[in-house]
Amino acid sequence: GDGAGAGADGDGDDDDDVGMVCPLTEEERMKRMAGAFRTILECVGEDPDREGLAKTPMRAAKAMKFFCKGYNQTLADVVGDAVFHEGHSEMVLVKDIDLYSLCEHHLVPFTGKVHIAYIPRADVVGLSKLARVAEMYARRLQVQERLTYQICQAVQEAVNPLGVGVVVECQHFCMCMRGVQKPGASTITSSVLGCFQSDARTRAEFFSLVGLIGRS
Repeated sequence: GDGAGAGADGDGDDDDDVGMVCPLTEEERMKRMAGAFRTILECVGEDPDREGLAKTPMRAAKAMKFFCKGYNQTLADVVGDAVFHEGHSEMVLVKDIDLYSLCEHHLVPFTGKVHIAYIPRADVVGLSKLARVAEMYARRLQVQERLTYQICQAVQEAVNPLGVGVVVECQHFCMCMRGVQKPGASTITSSVLGCFQSDARTRAEFFSLVGLIGRS
């Protein structure tokens, strides 16, 4: 999306507020989306009935359904029973999780990496679940700032740790393909809770481990 900043720390939207429930059946939704894509093709000057585009409206509808599948998931769905009592008390960090989302302002992609860390109180969560939590929120129409905060809040809710830190680094196609047209520009956002917010040393260790400190 347009604009971003590092340091979201707890005043974003409610993480499971995913908007209105569509009253249409699955078949009706797909037909309406395909019809909308057909209209777009007509309005940009294309012939939606030519061979190369004849099936594009439904293909695009199916793709959009996949891109936005996170609206049909909850934190309980993706974490399941993968929370374990281990007594581990040191930082757990998963770096460089690939991230793909759609900017809610222009419906074009932004892509990059997310780094997620937490310090357990007693429980730990399966490492793959951190990636699944990130994907659930990324597979919605997003702005990077809110996405970062939602991932952070979700980990806090799932594990009740002493603290959570999340950093997201992305390139936004709305800055590359349109507008200022600046390919290569990256946006970094962070969200911290608990001891990551209150303890400067913990926060600095996290930022150092993900490469934010000492970067030229």
